[in-house]
Parts: sequence; C-alpha cells; structure tokens
Amino acid sequence: MYNEAEIRVDYRHLTQLLIEKKLTITTMESATSGQIASLITDTEGSSAVLKGAFVTYCNEAKVMQGVPQEILDTYTVYSKETAAEMAKACRKTYDADIGIGVTGTMGNIDPANPEASVPGQVYFALDMKGEVRTFYRELEPQPTRLLYKLAVAKEVYEELVILL
Repeated sequence: MYNEAEIRVDYRHLTQLLIEKKLTITTMESATSGQIASLITDTEGSSAVLKGAFVTYCNEAKVMQGVPQEILDTYTVYSKETAAEMAKACRKTYDADIGIGVTGTMGNIDPANPEASVPGQVYFALDMKGEVRTFYRELEPQPTRLLYKLAVAKEVYEELVILL
C-alpha cells in the first residue's frame, strides 16, 4: 500500500508547492523521528520553507519543547491532544506558517509507555497559522520501521495537500 518512491515524489511536490506559495513549515516528530522533515529537505530549495524541526522521541523532550505536562498526564503521549500541542509548539517556536505534530506507536508496544501504547495507532496534527486540525490513523503492520515512518508521512501528506 505504501510505496517509498511515490512518497518521495509526493514530498518533492509538497516542498515545491510550499516554495511556490511562500509558506514556511516545521515539525515536531516522535513516532516518525524526523522522517517528515527529512523528506521535505530532499528537495532543492527546501531551506526557503523548512524553518527547523524537533525530534521529541521521549516525553521529557516534548515537554522541553513546549508540550504541557498536563496534556501528557491527562490524555497520554498517544493522543490527538498531544499531537495538537506538538504542532502548536513547533509552529510557535519557529514562527512558521505550518506546524506538524506526530505521535503514535509503530510496530511494537512502547516500553516507556506500555499502558497507552497500541501498535499501529498514530495521531498527527496540522497547525496552519493557528488553526489546528487533528487526525487519527490505524496502520496495517509494516515490514520495517522505515515503512511505518513512510506510511505516516504519506498520511500527513494526504491531509496537508488538501489544506494548501
């Protein structure tokens, strides 16, 4: 279902579209650990649009970058509320037009958050100039961690291009 080459083409298109529209973007990624930012920067000229990115793999890193501890305590790290706060925090920090927040569990139970961890459940949010939209996806099992990350990147891309 997810094809790496096609996803890379999608992100070339996205980056070119952002350049064309003069929109800036940033990410705060947990489950995808920087994959989305990496895909954006694979296109020449991406420095005009990607202002920076955070990889906040542990809960402490999310809090250090602006996600309120109360959100994690109330809704868990794997929630649309956490994804929304991640998107808002990175957009605000980098003063970007678009912030993307991604959290979820890939192919195994997270030993650091076993009570909230369900493999394949992913939450992401898009903050576009202060308007936040949240999304939830259940991914089919993927053969590798890279394919899980690319699958999430594809889902984010599909929602983001609709808004552009």
